[in-house]
Amino acid sequence: MAINKLEELLKFDYEEKMKLAVVASHDEEVLEAVSEARNIGIIEPILIGDKKKTESIIKEKGLRLQNCEMIDESDLTRAAEIGVRAVSEGRAHFIMKGLIDTSILLKQILNKEYGLRTDSLLSHTMLYEIPSYHKIIYLTDGGMNLVPGLEDKVKIIENSVKVCKALGNDEVKVACLAAKEKVNPKMEATVHADELKKMCDNGKFESGVIVDGPMALDLAVSRHAAEIKGYNSKVAGDADILLVPNIEMGNGIGKSITYFAGGKSAGIVMGAKAPVVLVSRADSHEAKLYSIALGSIISKYQL
Repeated sequence: MAINKLEELLKFDYEEKMKLAVVASHDEEVLEAVSEARNIGIIEPILIGDKKKTESIIKEKGLRLQNCEMIDESDLTRAAEIGVRAVSEGRAHFIMKGLIDTSILLKQILNKEYGLRTDSLLSHTMLYEIPSYHKIIYLTDGGMNLVPGLEDKVKIIENSVKVCKALGNDEVKVACLAAKEKVNPKMEATVHADELKKMCDNGKFESGVIVDGPMALDLAVSRHAAEIKGYNSKVAGDADILLVPNIEMGNGIGKSITYFAGGKSAGIVMGAKAPVVLVSRADSHEAKLYSIALGSIISKYQL
């Protein structure tokens, strides 16, 4: 059964702890979230970074990380390589960004020799729990791909569907967002949405996935709006995944949910051989903890 609250991420069956490689572990907020996740029994961490700084934070904050595996590496590129190799060689199940630039970590993840690249596309999926919506909403991609093409959007949908399925969604409803519902050749988002819907109708996506669009945001999340506008769709008012046409729309919707609607969140990067927990320094402690739990669940689901 699908989760309805993000706190349910902390209550999954974690009998088998997933190993998490934390790259550039000398980050106070990240270590606090990792410590809590370990204390709950979600993960067993491998801390890769400046050991002296990491141990100082652990001691100062009284974190329960004293006896976990630590690898002393202050060079960020080298730390990222060690973390990626740990996952590719099976010594860790997934990876998390610490005090390191995203570009440095992603470069190692995409390394052709030892990285975690696949024939898919890296994309970001955010989960939001919003007081005004009746279930968890999945937003993609507001963090990785700037203006994805049609085939990119196919892979972005597939990545987010994997997240939904890992969390118990047997049926996944995807709303391809645009500014209007009618196809307009001058508005690429509407053309792509129509093509994605046709692909779905022709069996492009796995069983249980319904893709519809183009549709504006109000139709995707409000049955009332759909009824008023006479928009008939299984997805309208009940969307699981919001597929955005560009990073600006994704970023704007996500930030609006957080800062205007008081939404709780968790995020994950999919498309690599293992989930990547890529949190922002502005994310709450709660969001970081939920993101670690999400990565653990997906890692176990993909075993």
